[in-house]
Amino acid sequence: MNELNFPENFISILNEEPGFDAGNFINAHQNMESPTSIRLNPFKKHPLKTDGKVPWCADGYYLDARPSFTFDPLFHAGCYYVQEASSMFIDHILKTIRPDQEEPIKILDLCAAPGGKSTLINSAVGAGDLLVANEIIKTRVPVLCDNLNRWGTANSIVSNNDPKDFSRLTGFFDIILVDAPCSGSGMFRKDPAAINEWSEANVNLCHQRQERILADVYPALKEDGYLIYSTCSYSHQENEDILDWLCDTFNMESLPTPIYKEWGIVETRSEKHKAYGYRFYPGQVKGEGLFAACLRKKELADESPSFRTKGHQKLALLEIDIIKRYLIEPENYYYNKINDDWLAINRAHKESLDTLQRYLYIKKSGVRIGKLMGKDLVPDHELALSIHINKDAFLQTELTYEQAIQYLRRENIDINPTDKGWSLMCFEGQTLGWAKLLPNRINNYYPKEIRILASPPTP
Repeated sequence: MNELNFPENFISILNEEPGFDAGNFINAHQNMESPTSIRLNPFKKHPLKTDGKVPWCADGYYLDARPSFTFDPLFHAGCYYVQEASSMFIDHILKTIRPDQEEPIKILDLCAAPGGKSTLINSAVGAGDLLVANEIIKTRVPVLCDNLNRWGTANSIVSNNDPKDFSRLTGFFDIILVDAPCSGSGMFRKDPAAINEWSEANVNLCHQRQERILADVYPALKEDGYLIYSTCSYSHQENEDILDWLCDTFNMESLPTPIYKEWGIVETRSEKHKAYGYRFYPGQVKGEGLFAACLRKKELADESPSFRTKGHQKLALLEIDIIKRYLIEPENYYYNKINDDWLAINRAHKESLDTLQRYLYIKKSGVRIGKLMGKDLVPDHELALSIHINKDAFLQTELTYEQAIQYLRRENIDINPTDKGWSLMCFEGQTLGWAKLLPNRINNYYPKEIRILASPPTP
């Protein structure tokens, strides 16, 4: 590895933090590669070769080497997500505050792109729970949608809103995750360029931004609801000081999260309110830098928005009956139509969707099924990747590895089909997308905006 030159006074400042081991930290950055880790999709079971478990996450695993994920069809099928191991600690916090599947809950991932923590939350909750994955920056929304599409569930909504927009949803969410924009020092090993962008002035700027974001979204958390706060920064101002600010400003209650000594995580306490926080240092954990904490809202929240429904679309029952053929357990869903596209979301979330549509800019809800042309469906890519699809309603074409890469590159596929019609294109039993089988050719309908652009590696 190349030698890293830390910012001036950076190590001396960290030496003041409890549990920090400068020798291990410097050695990890100078001599150790960043570990590669993935999180398996529990809804798309597939045997994958791994090299040890991430101890704080049920579905997290390390890999002994970093493969070319771009050229793994199972990645595109949504069988796993490539995620930094420390970030998976959110799974452990969720399991701690909600050990049993009790009443259905609503969770907001406020700063969600590219989707690692959103897919993690989606794995940890049930179909009766609702995930709202929000991304503030418009250009980052498509990748968030793509990753949730790959995950395949119908209990998530993607929005593109500023945190202040959520203040109108008073007391709406049971859990809010704020993985806040930060100065990024926890990513120095993974992204050495971040060192040149780091400064104490930027740390202070991030601290102010974090306070604004938290103050804006706080009203949307219900009484006794949980706020999970995380950064990829080591700076006290962005971590423990924020916890004290939350306790001062909103009288929040800090909650401990049980950890095991062998994990190497450092438990810290804030200076004023002794609020619990958890620090991850490379060299002490097998992962990158992270800070995470959980707090509970004690004050009474205003009631969440309620109003009379202004009437729903008058949808043709005949069309709904046609659409239902393409989902398993079709009575479990609420169906709606946007322009010509049919969508379905878990029926339990109908009222929540109504509310959110009145207050937020929604980019995705549930699963997009497709368009009807007469009595025939032109299926959407989201349906192909959905775990709710009725595969028996379609042709299925199993591809070799070489054919799967051709398909994902949106090239012509070397197949001579014997059937005609829409076909799910599959690799090792996992669906990748759609193709139209015709007598003398195959029309490849893999979305061009997510096709593989790179050239395959030479054997």
